Amino acid sequence: MKQSNADIIDEYGPFPEVDAVHGVSYDGKHVWFAVGDRLLALDPASSTLQRTLNVTANAGTAWDGTHLYQIAEDRIQKLDPGTGEVLSTIPAPGSSSSGMAWAEGSLWVGQYRDRRIHQVDPATGDILRTIESSRFVTGVTWVDGELWHGCWEDDESELMHIDPDTGEALEKLTMPADTGVSGLESDGSGRFFCGGGTSGKIRVVRRPQG
Repeated sequence: MKQSNADIIDEYGPFPEVDAVHGVSYDGKHVWFAVGDRLLALDPASSTLQRTLNVTANAGTAWDGTHLYQIAEDRIQKLDPGTGEVLSTIPAPGSSSSGMAWAEGSLWVGQYRDRRIHQVDPATGDILRTIESSRFVTGVTWVDGELWHGCWEDDESELMHIDPDTGEALEKLTMPADTGVSGLESDGSGRFFCGGGTSGKIRVVRRPQG
């Protein structure tokens, strides 16, 4: 497995009245992040908050190109990004759902202490397959066919690239001491957006190329 230190290239926050950052997603312009009772939209170009949706948002967030998906306790809610209206709801795949991503027409939902990532049918909530990891799973993201997830265990955090068939760790980016990863999303190119848990921050990590 290839290992290196995470290259943190930018940082946003902490933000007013935000105690912790949970799920993180990216719609091509805004970084959406869950803060418990709200979803906030950050413009990373200007470092300003642009939108607020008043919804339960205590774990992973995903974007399918049109709609937001948000873990809210024991369920996953499909949201209108313009109004925050809940369009539909499916059950979350377990009691410790953490990160979430959208790829290949499915939701990919991390199970924190179970060290698993479930591929979930977004219409029914059915689990289509399960990937086992060796570490606690926080954020989840796909980029260029690569599956990455955030880890936060024993006061250590990293971003881990795993084989989507076997769960084998292929590459690990180690975060600095006392720097947790509570949510993860790629911008589709050279950056990862990382939720910073109770720091209330979002950190940007350079994605390794090649």
